[in-house]
Amino acid sequence: MNSELIKKIQAAFLKEDRKEIRTWMEVEIYQRIDEGNKTRVQRFRGLVIDTAGKTPLEKTITVRRVTGSYAVERIFTVHSPTIEKIEILRQFKVRRKNIKFIRELTGKAARLKEVK
Repeated sequence: MNSELIKKIQAAFLKEDRKEIRTWMEVEIYQRIDEGNKTRVQRFRGLVIDTAGKTPLEKTITVRRVTGSYAVERIFTVHSPTIEKIEILRQFKVRRKNIKFIRELTGKAARLKEVK
């Protein structure tokens, strides 16, 4: 009974336009940032290396972007009100749910095969 009540309450906060995001996808996330009385949209493009969360409202993704010799990882809550939209750009072929092993790989070894 409690789980049904929790699902009803959480349903009001879920975003309908969010697709299923997996670890083998390259995504671009548009996040709204409030700075004082101004708002702007910041884009973050990268590879999803991990997903977590049991319920849909707790669902988080870890996105990794490599620029030059630096790598940046950010954790986003999928159904956060600050996230405007999530675009899926490409999908890759992997055999694991968690591809954090890609952190240690560089150069040709860090390439993934794209699924058309």
